Amino acid sequence: MQVELKNTTKKLCVIGDPVLHSKSPVIQNTMIRTLGLDYLYLCQPVARGTCREWLECAEFAGYAGFNATMPHKQELVPLMDALDEDARMYGAVNTVVLRDGKRYGYNTDGRGFLAALGQAGVATEGRTVLVLGAGGAAKAVAPKLCQAGRAERVIVANRTVEKAEALCAAHGDGRMVPAAFDQETLSRLASEADLVVNCTNLGMTGTAGQFESFGFLDALKDGAAVCDLIYAPAETELLRQARLRGHLGLNGLGMLIWQAVFALEHFTGESIDGGAVLPAVEAALAACG
Repeated sequence: MQVELKNTTKKLCVIGDPVLHSKSPVIQNTMIRTLGLDYLYLCQPVARGTCREWLECAEFAGYAGFNATMPHKQELVPLMDALDEDARMYGAVNTVVLRDGKRYGYNTDGRGFLAALGQAGVATEGRTVLVLGAGGAAKAVAPKLCQAGRAERVIVANRTVEKAEALCAAHGDGRMVPAAFDQETLSRLASEADLVVNCTNLGMTGTAGQFESFGFLDALKDGAAVCDLIYAPAETELLRQARLRGHLGLNGLGMLIWQAVFALEHFTGESIDGGAVLPAVEAALAACG
């Protein structure tokens, strides 16, 4: 990818530990080039527990902002001068804008998830959603489904039920319900779900974990969709099994792209037509493998 660097070019980056595997530079630089913006997006490893020092370096170096992945999203929260509603709700920041000596923290994960579902034609309003897992990804997805997606009911199933209970108690208005993760419970809950969202790392490239059984997918009603927030591999075994049973399957790439679109809007202060840049981004991602 060719990037033109001028004296006026504003610097952006993604931080994480680890982070060199991130696809964010490809996504952001493709959008920047497509839109003709005078920005450059880099990848910056930042060690766990050093966000305060990184912020001082970023401000000194004149960064316009940055994205944050694990493990920095929670650590950044108290270091911000202002937080948007989603960052406060999740207790996590994935987008930081440095402007006029101030630090503005945002979280675009939930919006990105809903936008990806909308692009795929998956409705959430008035529906029952089964969320698998109660970790960081679930904390972004489940409350947003209730808040902006207006799901009728969001069931959070987790092996440690206490974590699911804590998530539902912290963010729910009675529509978020905790549940166990055993096969009998999953099968019963799947029969009620219009959408299943995997927020665990089961089936992710580089991890040893996998679902004990995919039998709960047999209980899904006709027309139900399955979304796996994992995007490496592009088709997890969960998605393959769902498609074998005739269900629409979506991976996490759409969420990754859309949260980046919303982050770039914060960086630039301009509205971006996500649909217009998506073909270029998808082509760039396909080219890099």
